[in-house]
Amino acid sequence: MAKEPDWTSYQKVLSHVQPGSKNGVSLMLVDYAAIKGNGSLDKAYRELAAFKLENLASREEKLAFYINAYNLLALKMVADHWPTESIKDAGSLFSPVWDKPAGELGGKAVTLGEVEHEILRPMGEPRIHLAIVCASVSCPDLRREPFMASRLDEQLNEQTRGFLNNQDKGLKIEKKTIRVSKIFDWFEADFKGYGGVPDFIKRYKTDLPDLKIKADIPYDWAVNGH
Repeated sequence: MAKEPDWTSYQKVLSHVQPGSKNGVSLMLVDYAAIKGNGSLDKAYRELAAFKLENLASREEKLAFYINAYNLLALKMVADHWPTESIKDAGSLFSPVWDKPAGELGGKAVTLGEVEHEILRPMGEPRIHLAIVCASVSCPDLRREPFMASRLDEQLNEQTRGFLNNQDKGLKIEKKTIRVSKIFDWFEADFKGYGGVPDFIKRYKTDLPDLKIKADIPYDWAVNGH
């Protein structure tokens, strides 16, 4: 019988996530020194790595698991290099952080890039882009609870609305343009199932004026921690 992981240890990690601001952007900030120093992140990672992937049956179980896995592995990547200015500093121009081993899942080393591009994106759920957090200021906010298969649709909708309601990084209306995050440019193709980026955004922001949408809000790669 399929069962979701016990995310209790990961929930303890997420208790060190609090609202704040950095570089003029409102976001959820992570206390990396705390989660590294108190052992909570290491415990949550060890449980993640030990989880038997064959226990995941439904699409929702897989989506929730791998979104949590991505976020936990991104936290681990930053914590392993803490203190750091940006998760990108764990990599280099010729060897980006996204292609470096971030940890193990199912007994196999994985990179953040593999989890995102080879596992999550092919599942055809564009809202993952508002749920996975690459430990940076302009990323969607890290949710203060694990994603769960039983509540996944509701959680993804909340993540999407929350991101689009954040004018510092999600969506802001200027005189003749609606400016949105570069995420909607980088992953434009993933939103085709919703009729494209404008239709997707208008589904969650129903009161938008009829203006051109440009995905060009500058992306701040500073670490989402203090």
